[in-house]
Amino acid sequence: MNNNFKSIYPNPRRDETVIDNYHGVEIKDPYRWLEDPDCEETKIFIQQQNAITKPFLENCLSRKDINARLTQLWNYPKYSCPYKYGDKYFFYMNSGLQNQSVLYIQNSLDSTPEIFLDPNKLCNDGTVSLKTTSFTEDGQILAYGLSCSGSDWFTVYFKHVEKGDVYSEKLEKVKFTKLSWTHDNEGIFYGCYYDQEGKIDGSETKQNKNHKLLYHFLGTPQSDDIVVVEFPNEPDFIIDSCVSDCGNYLVLTVQKAFKNNLVYFSDLKKIKGKICDKLDLIPVITKFEADYEYVTNTDSKFIFKTNKNAPNYSLIIIDFENPNIWETLIPNHETDVLEWTAAVNEDFLLICYIRDVKNVLELHDLKTGEFINSLPLDLGTISSFSGKRKHNDIYYQFTSILTPGIIYHCNLSESVIQPKIFRETKINNFDRTQFITKQVFYQSNDGCRIPLFIVHKKNLIRNGSNPCLLYGYGGFNISLLPTFSVTKLAFVDNLDGIYAVANIRGGGEYGEKWHKAGRVENKQNVFDDFQAAAEYLISEKYTNSGQLVINGGSNGGLLVAACANQRPDLFRAAIVNVGVLDMLRFHKFTIGYFWVTDYGSSDDKEQFEILLKYSPLHNIKIPKDELIQYPSTLLLTADHDDRVVPLHSLKFIATLQHTFRNVPQQTNPLLIKIDTKAGHGGGKPTTKMVSNVRGSEISEIIKRTIEDILCGNSYQKDKVNVWTTRLTESCLQSLAKLNKPFKYIITAIIMEKNGAGLNSAISCYWDNNTDGNCTVRWENESIHCNVSAFGLAL
Repeated sequence: MNNNFKSIYPNPRRDETVIDNYHGVEIKDPYRWLEDPDCEETKIFIQQQNAITKPFLENCLSRKDINARLTQLWNYPKYSCPYKYGDKYFFYMNSGLQNQSVLYIQNSLDSTPEIFLDPNKLCNDGTVSLKTTSFTEDGQILAYGLSCSGSDWFTVYFKHVEKGDVYSEKLEKVKFTKLSWTHDNEGIFYGCYYDQEGKIDGSETKQNKNHKLLYHFLGTPQSDDIVVVEFPNEPDFIIDSCVSDCGNYLVLTVQKAFKNNLVYFSDLKKIKGKICDKLDLIPVITKFEADYEYVTNTDSKFIFKTNKNAPNYSLIIIDFENPNIWETLIPNHETDVLEWTAAVNEDFLLICYIRDVKNVLELHDLKTGEFINSLPLDLGTISSFSGKRKHNDIYYQFTSILTPGIIYHCNLSESVIQPKIFRETKINNFDRTQFITKQVFYQSNDGCRIPLFIVHKKNLIRNGSNPCLLYGYGGFNISLLPTFSVTKLAFVDNLDGIYAVANIRGGGEYGEKWHKAGRVENKQNVFDDFQAAAEYLISEKYTNSGQLVINGGSNGGLLVAACANQRPDLFRAAIVNVGVLDMLRFHKFTIGYFWVTDYGSSDDKEQFEILLKYSPLHNIKIPKDELIQYPSTLLLTADHDDRVVPLHSLKFIATLQHTFRNVPQQTNPLLIKIDTKAGHGGGKPTTKMVSNVRGSEISEIIKRTIEDILCGNSYQKDKVNVWTTRLTESCLQSLAKLNKPFKYIITAIIMEKNGAGLNSAISCYWDNNTDGNCTVRWENESIHCNVSAFGLAL
C-alpha cells in the first residue's frame, strides 16, 4: 500500500460533544452515531469502506488460485451421524458445495435415503438456514427453526413425517431456546421475546429483554399460545426448558449471564387436562453460583452435570422429591474435564472428557457411576454424537486437524463393545500424509504452561522465514479442540504456511480454573498467553514477526485487536472477525449483557478501570518507535450480526484510520469488510464461505501485504525503469530456494507500479550470483530492482 492509499480512507464526522462520564472519568465517543445501523450516514460510511476493501482484496493476484483451491477442497460430501426418531432414521448431508446441508430420511440404515427437508429450496442465495430441529416422541412430527441471513432469530415451522405436509402455523420472535415436545405429542415448549417491538431481522441493536416460556398446541395459531413461565421482575433472565426423558417433568434452567444458572422443575403429571395457564414451579437451585445441566432421570432422581465444587465438572443426583439431598455419581476428575455426557442403552453413561485438549470417551454404569471401559480415539475431537437412553446403538463422529470425519457405530448390547467405522469422509486431491500436526507446550510470561497445536507441511524448514497464522479465542469456558478446517489447510497448502492454535486461558480446556484465570480481572492473562505463543513460534524459528498473522472471531476478535494494540511490533497482520471491541458499551446492545460474567461491566467502578486498560477501541495508539507501525488489519463484520453487533467494528475502524491517517511510517493497510445478509457466522451458505471465507481473506490480505511491501514506499525511482531498496540476508536465503514463485511476485510489482497487465511481462528471474538484483524484462525494457521481501518467497 502506498502513501496515497491512506488518502482515500473515509473521513467520517467526529462528534466531539459526545462524552460519557464513568465514575468521574470522561471518555469521548466521537463515532457514537455509527451505533445506529439505520442512519443514512452509517450506510454511507459502510459503502465507502467496502469500496476500498473490495478492490484491495480482489486485486490480490492469487485470489483466483486461492478460491479455486478452496472450492476444490470444500467439494467433498459432509455427513452427520444418523439419528433415530420413531421407526425412521434421519441424517444431514451436504454433497459438497450445496449452500446448506439437507435433511434426509430412511426407513432403515440400508435403505435408499430420501430428501425430507432441503433449506436450499427456500431461497436462491442460500441465506435461509436450519437453526434447530425437534421431533415428537413418536417421531411423527418435526418442529424446525429457520433463520435468515445468519441472525440468532428464527421462525418455527412444523412438518408431518409420513405425509410430508407442512402445518399452516409458524412461531415468530423465537431466540435462545430449545424446542421441547410433551410426550403426548400435542405441543412444544419454546422460549421467545414475545413483547419485542420493532425490527427482529438481526440488523437491530436493541437489547433483548423479557424472555418468556410459551407452550404451543400443534395446529393452532401462535396467538393462542400460553405463557407458562415468565419473570417480569427479571427482564435479563433467559429461560430454557427440557421435558424429562420419562416425560413427567419439565426441567427449567434460567440464566442472566453466560455463566451460572438456576434450576426449577414442574411436575407435568399434576396438570389436570391440557396446559392452559402458568406452570407451578418448584425451585431446585436458587442462587447464581454454578452451572447445572440436565442429563437424565430415573423417576424423581435427576442426574445433572455441574461445576459446583467441581472445577472439572462432576455428575450429581438430585432427588426432586427432596431437592436438598444430593449425591455424587461421577466425581470431579483431578486433571480431565468432563465435557459432556449422555444416557444410553438404558443403564449406561457415555462420558466425553477433555484430556490435554484431546477427547477421551468412556462408558460408565448409570446407577453406580462405575467405569466400564474406554472407546479408543486418536488425537482429536468428537464433533457430534447420536444416541438415546432407550436405544442400544450409538454413533459418534471423530475429527482432527487432518481428519475431516469418521463416524463410528457401537452396539452397546453386545458382550464385547467394539466401535466400527460406519462412514468415513474422504477428500479428493488432499493427501494428509504430506502434513504434520504436533502439540507443544510453552510458557506464558507468568510461567503458566499453555498448549499449542502446530500444523505444517512435512518438508517445512524451520529457518524463521515461514508465513504463520496464529489463531486463538480465550473466553467463555469454550475449548478449542483439534478439528478439521478446509480454510486453514488451504492457507498451509497455498502459502507453504504454518497454522497454530493457542489454547490460552479463559477457555475451558482445563476446566473452570482455566476459565477463571482469563476472565474479568484476569483478562490480561489471555492477551499475555497469546503474545507468548507468538514469541514461542518466533524463538523456535517457525516464523518471524514480519510474517506472523493473528486471527480470532467474536471474543477472539477482542483478543486479536487487543494484542495488535499492545504489541504492534510482534505481528505483521491482524484479522479481526466480528470482534467485541467497545468494552465500555458492549452490554448495552442485543444480548451483550450476557457477557458481563466474563468481562465485567463499565457500570462497576473497579471493572471499568480494568476494561479501560485493554478495550481495543480505547487503546489505539501510535507506536513511540518510529520504525514500528500498526499491523496490516482487516476487520470482518456483517449487517445481520445480532450477537456482536457491527457497531463494534465500525467505530474501531473509524478510530484506527483517524489515528494513523497522517502517520508517515504507517503504510500497512487498515481495512474493514462488511458482509451483507450474514450474521455472526452460523448458517452461512457455502458460496459465501468459499468466496468470502476467512481463509480466503486471510490468504488474500497476506498476499497483498507481501505485494505491498515489495512495491513499497522505500523504492526510489533512479530512472524511468529502476526501483531500488535493500534486500535482507534472510530474504536472500529464502529467495535462493525458489525461482518461479518469486517471478510471480516481481511481476506483481510491475503491475502495481506501472498499472500494466500481467501479460505485458515477458520474463522475470532472480540472479543468485549477485547481491539480490532482480532483472525483469517488461515491454522490452530492462528494469533493475533490489527487493526487500523480509524473507518470504512465494
